[in-house]
Formats: sequence, C-alpha cells, structure tokens
Amino acid sequence: MRLAFAEPLRKYGKILRVSLVERMAYRADFFLSTILRFLPMLTTILLWHAVYEHANASLTDKFSLNQMISYLLLVHISRMFSSMPGLAHGIARDIRDGNLKKYLLQPIEMIPYLLSYRVAHKVAYIVMSALPYALLFWLCRDYLPDWPDWPTFACYLVALLLAFLIGFFFEATIGMIGFWFLEVGSFLYVINTLSFFVSGHMFPLDLLPAPWDSILKSLPFSYLAYFPAAVFVGKIQGAELLQGLAVEAAWAVAFVVMANLLYRRGLRYYSAYGG
Repeated sequence: MRLAFAEPLRKYGKILRVSLVERMAYRADFFLSTILRFLPMLTTILLWHAVYEHANASLTDKFSLNQMISYLLLVHISRMFSSMPGLAHGIARDIRDGNLKKYLLQPIEMIPYLLSYRVAHKVAYIVMSALPYALLFWLCRDYLPDWPDWPTFACYLVALLLAFLIGFFFEATIGMIGFWFLEVGSFLYVINTLSFFVSGHMFPLDLLPAPWDSILKSLPFSYLAYFPAAVFVGKIQGAELLQGLAVEAAWAVAFVVMANLLYRRGLRYYSAYGG
C-alpha cells in the first residue's frame, strides 16, 4: 500500500524537478519581466494619492491611504500565487488538437502533471522575483503596516496556498469545457476579465456598496486577490479570519472535485482526433 502510494509521488516529484530546471533556464527573462511589472505600480500610487486628496469620509473610514497602497502592493503577492496564465487555454487546445491522448497512452495523469509543472513554475517565479519585490516593498516601507503577529502571518500563508489551489483547479475546470465545445477562447477571455475585476485586483471589495461587497466576497474570485491581502493588512481578523479560511478551503476542495469529475466525464466523449 505504501509502495503504491509512494510511486506516484516519486513520479510527479521528478516532473516537478525537471520543470523547475526548465523554468530556471529563463531566469533573466523572469527577472526582467518582474521589474517591468513594477512600473505601473508607480502610476497606481500617484493615482490613489490624487484620489485621497479629494476623498470623503466614506472612503477614508474604510481604507486609509497607507492601507490602500499596502493592499495594492500585497495584491501582487496574491496574484503571484493564484494566477495561472494559459492553463485553461492549454487544456482546451490539447483536447481540440488531439494532444490529450499522450496522457492516456503514458502512465501520467494530466491534472497531476499540470499541477507539478505549475508548482515548479511558481517556485521559479517566486525565487527570481524575491529580490525585486523586496526592493519594491523597501521603497514603499512608509506605506506598509506593522508586521502581523505570527498566527495571523501563518493564516496569511495558508490563504496564499489555498489561493494557488483555487486558481489552478478553477482554470483546469474551465479548460475542461473543451471536451464539449470546439472553440472556448472567447469564453475564457470573458471569464478571465471578469475574474480580474471581481477578485479585488483593482481595489478592495470593501469599497463597493452593499450588498455587492458581501456578494463578491462570498465568491471564489475574492480569494484569488482580495482575501490574502486583506488578512495581511489587518482588515480580516479573529473569527472572521478563521471563517474565511474555512470557506476558502471549501472552494478549493469543490474545484478539485469539479475539475477531476469533468475530466473523467469528458474522456467518455473524447475521440483523440489530430495530434
């Protein structure tokens, strides 16, 4: 029993190591692209400075300027874990072109393989972007809140890891639509655009009027950006924090089950043309 369980771990562990070596081969590209992503942050800081110069009490009571800038900085960390560019489109393309049959002919499951590959990608990205992010946060240190206590920081790390699982399995679930539809590019564009706006990437969801703030916070998208950042800033604490982690874990489990279920059902319709 132990050997049967250990063999898949060794197999996908090797895939992770090979993928990590592959991703690290492009470390200069990672480093440069990370630096370029910071340039819009300067514009964002200047924009919110201008907004707060004429802000009314309804805004400043919810988020101070320092909290707003801190939140927008921390959203970058949230998205670093939860964003899965190209995953859903790649799954749909493999289904359409017939390349999916390589997972059926070889002793490798598609979802664990893609998960191992994405973990390697995230590890490489985090390692290569650690220095630029450290520099960015040091330059913006006057905006940042005090370091949270260790229990809160541990909850923040758990929120980031669950955000990764939600992001991966949500994208995988969307990609499985390719079993039933020939072209899903337009649908993926709409879903990803919607996710970007309702996840709290642009601004905290607390700024929305009731009941929209509560509605969006209850959706899985909020855990991709808003929730981890709000935890670190201190906007979510105590029982609300534990409840939020429980709901986030439930969403992660739901998408794990949904992605695997759609994959198994989709294989019944798959004919393996092309490739």
